[in-house]
Order: sequence, then structure tokens, then C-alpha cells
Amino acid sequence: MSLISTFKGWVGETSTQFGMWVKLDEKVYKRFHDLILQTETGSTQIDHVLLSRFGIFVIETKNYEGWIYGGQKQRNWTQNLFGKKFQFQNPLHQNYKHTKALSECLELDHAKIHSIIFFAGDADLKGQFPPNVMSQGLSAYIKGFQSVIFSDVELDRLYYRLEQIKDGQTLWSTRQHVQNLKERYTSTSQCPKCAGALVERTIKNGPKAGETFLGCSAFPKCRYSQSQAGMRGDIKS
Repeated sequence: MSLISTFKGWVGETSTQFGMWVKLDEKVYKRFHDLILQTETGSTQIDHVLLSRFGIFVIETKNYEGWIYGGQKQRNWTQNLFGKKFQFQNPLHQNYKHTKALSECLELDHAKIHSIIFFAGDADLKGQFPPNVMSQGLSAYIKGFQSVIFSDVELDRLYYRLEQIKDGQTLWSTRQHVQNLKERYTSTSQCPKCAGALVERTIKNGPKAGETFLGCSAFPKCRYSQSQAGMRGDIKS
């Protein structure tokens, strides 16, 4: 990752946090940032978690510019920037893994966790996106949830557990998370998404007919694939 892209990512994360700090009452919404959770397939990092009596909000931020095309069920979305197209992993699928990991860690019904995808950069969303995918109106969307889900006792339990997770993070755990990602996405035997076995498949039709690739044995439930030459898609997890 270049210094420029790293800086732009930091700007996006900072602007998202600042917007939440200004527009959301900190007494109502307790904030946790950059949580690293251990899962069966390694570790996963969550950008932002908001704890409230109206549920837990898990926010995945993307600092992209240009036109963004995609759909809820599409494996990859497309960024069109100055006429050049780039594909990246569907962040809804990416954040689903985050919400599942958090629900298991907190021993909580997954339905009580709200997934949000927020494009913090100067992005113009052109696809058929669901309401929880946005480039503006983040605080207003969160405030739209007014049904009380958690009692005061449950809020205290969840807050204490999230504090434990955050306090337990160290520089070593952050470095270990990065190493886990590299190992998972360069493996030629194990699927980095569901931990299933990767098997060799052959493209049957089209201009690349006859070429081989590695695909998850759990297909069609899991549609991860990678070329024999290397990784495909966005490795942030």
C-alpha cells in the first residue's frame, strides 16, 4: 500500500469518526474503533462499532472516489475513476463476516446487529444499493432505529465485553492480524472466506476456456476463487 493511499484511508476513517462524534450523542451511542476479533479462520478487523439500546451498529468504511456500481448479491463491485474501472470485494459480504464474528464473540443474536457500509470519500453510488449502503446521511440513518432492543443490564454487559476486547489489543495482535490476512489470501489449499478446501477447476466457456483456477469446494454457498497466479479481490477483512 502506498503512502498516499494510506493517508487517504486515514482521512476517511478520521472523517467518519468526527461525523459520528459531532452528530451522535456519546451518552446514547458508545463508540469503539478498530476492533480485532479472533475467528475460526484467523482474525478480522472491524472499522467502527456503535453500541446503543437500539442495537449494535457495525460500520465498514470505504474511502473511494468516482462512480461506484454494484448490487447486494454481486460478488464484486466496480469503481469507475476517470474512465478506468477497478473491482473490489462486495463490502456487504465483507461486513457480514464482521457482524457474525461479533455476534459470536458477544454471544448475541445476529439480528440485533446492524450492518452499515459508508463511503467516506467523494464517491457517487450508481448501483442498486440497499439503504444501509451510503455516502452521506450516516448519523441520520443510525438515528432512524428507535426500537429498544437492549435493557440497561444488557447494555452494561455488552459495553464491558467490548471494553475487554479493545483493552486486550496490542501492537502484536495488530501485526498478527496483518500476517493472518497475508497467509489466508496466499493459501492454495484453504478458502480465506469460509475455511473450506480450495480445489482446481477449469473454465469451460469464453475466451479463457481451458484455463484453470482455484475455487472453494463449498460452491455455490461460497463463491471465492483465485487465479493460479495469485489472489483476486480486496484482502481487507
